[in-house]
Amino acid sequence: MEVYLVGGAVRDALLGLPVKERDWVVVGAAPAQMTDAGYTQVGRDFPVFLHPVTKEEHALARTERKVGPGYRGFEVHCAPDVTLEDDLRRRDLTINAMARDGQDRLVDPYGGLRDLESRVLRHVSEAFVEDPVRVLRVARFAARFAPLGFTVAAETNALMQRMVAAGEVDALVPERVWQETAKALAEPAPDAFLSVLRDCGALARVFPELDRLWGVPQPERWHPEIDTGAHMLLVMRAAARLTPNPRVRFAAMMHDLGKGETQPGQWPRHVGHEDRGATLVRKLSDRLRVPTEFRHLAELTARWHGIAHRAMELRASTILELFEHCDAFRRPERFREFVLACEADFRGRTGWEQKPYPEAQLLNAALDAASAVTLDTEERAGLSGEEYGVALRRKRQSAIGASMDRG
Repeated sequence: MEVYLVGGAVRDALLGLPVKERDWVVVGAAPAQMTDAGYTQVGRDFPVFLHPVTKEEHALARTERKVGPGYRGFEVHCAPDVTLEDDLRRRDLTINAMARDGQDRLVDPYGGLRDLESRVLRHVSEAFVEDPVRVLRVARFAARFAPLGFTVAAETNALMQRMVAAGEVDALVPERVWQETAKALAEPAPDAFLSVLRDCGALARVFPELDRLWGVPQPERWHPEIDTGAHMLLVMRAAARLTPNPRVRFAAMMHDLGKGETQPGQWPRHVGHEDRGATLVRKLSDRLRVPTEFRHLAELTARWHGIAHRAMELRASTILELFEHCDAFRRPERFREFVLACEADFRGRTGWEQKPYPEAQLLNAALDAASAVTLDTEERAGLSGEEYGVALRRKRQSAIGASMDRG
């Protein structure tokens, strides 16, 4: 029985990155040997065992054979005669198909180190085409490693295009699409996730609402980049600079969906795109089963970002209405996330990256002022429930006005 450290731990150590978790492959063993040695079996689809001391996962070396459509249509084979090279061959990218043996020697049968040094994301073998999740994984790794200079190999992109054309991507279940998307949103360059999917044609199958944004013009005065798809990628980059929060990044990604449904005769203006966008966010979130906290923030951003951008010219009463629409008094942290997403939208324009966005400070300060308002005993005296609400609202509006005057 031989044990090898594999996958991301090997890759990240070679890149000089922190190793967050370690995975192991066991060659030359059967399940009974593992349990006899004190390991606990936890794998449902194939034998995976927890180490008796470290509790790290140890998987028996295995091969896979395609027997049906989609990413679930595999037959797994585990046996003592499966070699390490056999196991590594089934992996997605060469940079994930390296191992270290018990003497810490690198085992690299498929050129992973070469591709690490060349900053290339390249598939290991033609078996890549058998699992459509790998298209999403390549895009997610691009989101992680694009800042280090990594790009997708031309032949790998061509392979992914073939998979899209063959309908393999259509077999992806909503939960897996969202799982990979959520991970990509937490990476340093989430815009690269979308770029890679678009380059191979998968974006139109997975996120058609986003794909429709390319080729849709906007007024050059407010959007020097003109193209709505290009703007959305710039907004994603701005959001990544502003915050690691994946909810804000998702809201930034969704904020302009409504522009994809503007009739060409109305271009480059997009009257009513906010309402259309909020509806599309709901439909997309239902389809992909997006968590509630993500979808609600994205809906608010799609619907109200235009109002936020005009905060400096609004009356106190209109800002109070915005707070009420966004349920800001009960969910102030979500409102602050909304403001961040709006700032990302503002800064996601060619040449606007460093422009001041005083609207953020105004809205946050106004919310602080209005949230601090209470009615004292004398002010509450004799008021009915409805009258109390009217009085509180009037005092909140005054506090917002005073805050704006101070700003």
